[in-house]
Amino acid sequence: MAKAIMIQGTMSNAGKSLVAAGLCRVFRQDGYRVAPFKSQNMALNSFITKEGLEMGRAQVVQAEAAGIEPSVLMNPILLKPVTNMGSQVIVNGEVIGNYHAQEYYKMKHTLRPAIQKAFDTLSEQNDIIVIEGAGSPAEINLKADDFVNMGMAKMAASPVLLVGDIDRGGVFAQLYGTIELLTEEEKNYVKATVINKFRGDVEILKPGLKQLEEITHRPVAGVLPYLKVDIDDEDSLSERLVRSKAAKIDIAVVRLPRLSNFTDFTVLEATDGVGVRYVSSERELGKPDLIILPGTKNTISDLLWLRQNGLEAAIKHLNADGTPVIGICGGYQMLGRRITDVSGVEGGGSVAGMGLLPTETEFAEEKHRTRVGGRVSAEGFWKELSGIELEGYEIHMGETVLKDGARSLASLDNGHSDGCASGNVLGSYLHGFFDSAQCRKAVLSVLCARKGIDPAELAVFDYKAYKEKQYDILADGVRNNMDMDLIYRILEAGI
Repeated sequence: MAKAIMIQGTMSNAGKSLVAAGLCRVFRQDGYRVAPFKSQNMALNSFITKEGLEMGRAQVVQAEAAGIEPSVLMNPILLKPVTNMGSQVIVNGEVIGNYHAQEYYKMKHTLRPAIQKAFDTLSEQNDIIVIEGAGSPAEINLKADDFVNMGMAKMAASPVLLVGDIDRGGVFAQLYGTIELLTEEEKNYVKATVINKFRGDVEILKPGLKQLEEITHRPVAGVLPYLKVDIDDEDSLSERLVRSKAAKIDIAVVRLPRLSNFTDFTVLEATDGVGVRYVSSERELGKPDLIILPGTKNTISDLLWLRQNGLEAAIKHLNADGTPVIGICGGYQMLGRRITDVSGVEGGGSVAGMGLLPTETEFAEEKHRTRVGGRVSAEGFWKELSGIELEGYEIHMGETVLKDGARSLASLDNGHSDGCASGNVLGSYLHGFFDSAQCRKAVLSVLCARKGIDPAELAVFDYKAYKEKQYDILADGVRNNMDMDLIYRILEAGI
C-alpha cells in the first residue's frame, strides 16, 4: 500500500493544486510511482479519460506532472455548478444527476464508499499518493460528513501539510487560526505548514516563521515564492481571466457566466506574439483579430446573457465587418440558428441562436463524452486548416445538425464528424482544438494574412514538450524552497 501525504489550504486558491502537482513531479523524479487524489472537486473545467469518463482538470494536471495517464480514481466525485445553489454530480466519471446544495449534503454520506474504494485502488498501484483538500478544513459549518479535508485525511491515515497564501495578506493568522479551529484529533494530522506565493527577501520573514513555529508547535516546511510557471488553472478564480498582454495578434475570449474549460486557450496565451483577453462587455470587446466563444455549463442562459448585455450584437457586427469567430463546444452551439431543449436539460424551451452557422442543436439527457482524433477538411476562409490532424475530447449534451447542405469541419476516427465552417465562422465540439501545433499555426496564419503580418513572427511550439518543461520548473521551485528531507520524514512516519 502507498504512503500518503495531504495538501490542505487555509482558503480556496491558496495554491494547494500547484503544491500537489509540484510534489507529484518531485516524487516522480526521485523514482517513485506517484498518483494524485482529490475526493471531491468543484469546477467547471473537466477532462475526458480514455475510457470516456469525466474528471476534474486539477488532477489531470497533477497526473501529467506524475507522468501517468489520468484516471477517474484520482477524482471520484466532481461537482459542476449549474446554478448558484446547485450542481451536476459526477461519480466515478458518470453523471448521477443535478442536486440542489441541500439535497447533495443530505445524500453525500452515501458516496463515502466510492471514495474509499478509489483511494484504496490507487494506493495498491503506487508508492505515494499526494492528496489535495478543498477550500479550508476550518469551514466548521461543513464538517459533518466531511470527506474532502480532515475527513479524507482520516480515511487515508494521511499526514497533512497546511498551505497559506501570503500574497493575500495575514498568512500567520490564516495558518494559526485554521489550526486552532480544528479539533484536537484533527490537529494531530497537521505535521507542518507551508507559506505560498511569497515575494521579497525571505530573511525579513524569518522572525515571523520562528514565532509561527512556536505558537503552532509545528515546523514551517517551506516558503514558496510566487512561481512563474504556466500550468493549467483549476477554475474561474484563475488570474489569467483578468490579465492581458500587448501582442501582434489580439484574441478576445468571451467570459461567459458559466465559462468552462477555459484551459482550451492556455496554449494560445503561451504563444509569443499572441495576446488573449477575457471579455465580459461590449466595451471590453474592442476590435480583436479573433473572437472565441468558449464552452459553458449552461448554453442557453449564457446565450441569453450575451444577447441581453449587447455582446451578441457587437460580435455579429464585427463578424459582418470581417472579424473571424470560433466557437468551441457550447460556443459552437450558440453560433447556430436554434437550440432546442425538449428534454429539459437546461429548463426546457427553444431559443434562436446567433445565426452565424447553418446548424441547429437539440439537447439530450445523456452527456456525450469521448476522446477523439480526426482530420480537417475546410475550404474558403479556413482552407489553411484543411488536412490538419486534430485530437481532443468532447463533453456536451445533445446533437448539432448541419442544415442547407453545410459541410462538417472534420472527419473523426470513430466514423463520426465534428463541427462546421461557414465563411469566417468556425465551430467545433473538440476541447483541445488548439493544442495541435499544426492547427494553431494554420489559424494564426489566417489571422496574420488578414493583418499583413508574417506568420513566422509568431512562435508556434510543441505544447506537450512545453508543459513538461513547466512541470520541471515547478519541481525545481518546490525542491529549492521546501525542506524535502522533512517532507520525506513526515511521509515515512505517517500518522
